[in-house]
Amino acid sequence: MNIKKFQATSETEAILLAKEELGKNAIVMNIKTISPKGIFKLFRKPLVEVTAAVDEMQVQNEGVKHPNDINKNKPPFESTFNKGFRVSQMKEDYSVGLESSAIEEKLNHLQSMLAEQLIKTSKQEEKIEVKEKKKDEEANPNYACVQLVYNQLISHDVDEKYANQIITEIETTLKKDTTIDTILGSFYQKIILKLGQPKTIEYSQDKTKYIYFIGPTGVGKTTTIAKIASSYKVGKQAKIALITSDTYRIAAVEQLRTYANILDVPLRVIYSETEMQEAMEDFKDYDLVLIDTAGRSHKSREQRDDIDKLVHIVPEEDREVYLVLSATTKYKDLIRIAETYSDIVNYRLIFTKLDETTGIGNIFNIRMYTNAPLSYAAFGQNVPDDIEKIDAQSIARQLLGGNE
Repeated sequence: MNIKKFQATSETEAILLAKEELGKNAIVMNIKTISPKGIFKLFRKPLVEVTAAVDEMQVQNEGVKHPNDINKNKPPFESTFNKGFRVSQMKEDYSVGLESSAIEEKLNHLQSMLAEQLIKTSKQEEKIEVKEKKKDEEANPNYACVQLVYNQLISHDVDEKYANQIITEIETTLKKDTTIDTILGSFYQKIILKLGQPKTIEYSQDKTKYIYFIGPTGVGKTTTIAKIASSYKVGKQAKIALITSDTYRIAAVEQLRTYANILDVPLRVIYSETEMQEAMEDFKDYDLVLIDTAGRSHKSREQRDDIDKLVHIVPEEDREVYLVLSATTKYKDLIRIAETYSDIVNYRLIFTKLDETTGIGNIFNIRMYTNAPLSYAAFGQNVPDDIEKIDAQSIARQLLGGNE
């Protein structure tokens, strides 16, 4: 009997490795989880170990047939010589069959003994791991604090990969006598560092800056544009103009027209690249031109191409692009959206609807996933009040369980 162990990140993967090497007749005798070593091993993914065996003799003897299967197609008349030979052959084959059955019985018994021994060994290893864990906790008082922070990050929907990454980076800086306040401070500073400094709209009165807002439907692009336009016109006395290419939704155009009338700024509705170029010529004396694009499906290649063409009419040095995302969107969907628009252009991130969710981990996740700078956070429908520059310190406090 050939017995081997196979390790992988999942049980299915480990079994497939066993079947691939030992063959389809391989028998899984034991499955156990192997925890990683180290003080903070709980924060690293364990491995699955599968013990598999294959009966080599059984494989070799697969061709031996039972005596009753021999000469099923014998002719109706046989000579005395042939009959005598057949009887002799049957006795010999029957003897072989008995011997094969005895071997198989012994192998099954041996397999059962091995399985029992593997179970005992596995239980002993689990006891050792529990003891090692207790030793780690007693030897390093930081353990409980780090585990608490880890659980806090996960509860706020921070991706496990990024939570582990933070802990791994902090682990090397901690000492046994490190205080809890110092540990929390280390996490706080690390999160702020990873969030980075937010980048918001910049402009000068010497040159027109074109600001594109892209993103899926229903995330609040039009309202966000109105908030930013009001903030820069009233707060900074910037000369503002608006453009919309969202001609698929009449309501969106009318909504932006209403805001334009209130703010007393010009609005241009465009249907083609030519009209975009004409609008650029008309607005060349303005400080900021805010451009609302259609909230189209990230699954449509044609729609993405339309946005791509519209964005690239303006030279890179004269434009900024902001991807508007809802903080309530599922992480997997956010990844697909971010990947789609990254094919078009580099962008900065705006998150809306923060007032509709308590889990802000997605802000951290997408920042880590895309490496795109954060910019604004919107948290309501009031124009222009419910928007502000993303505060990395506030996000770090919330992720660690502090007050907003």
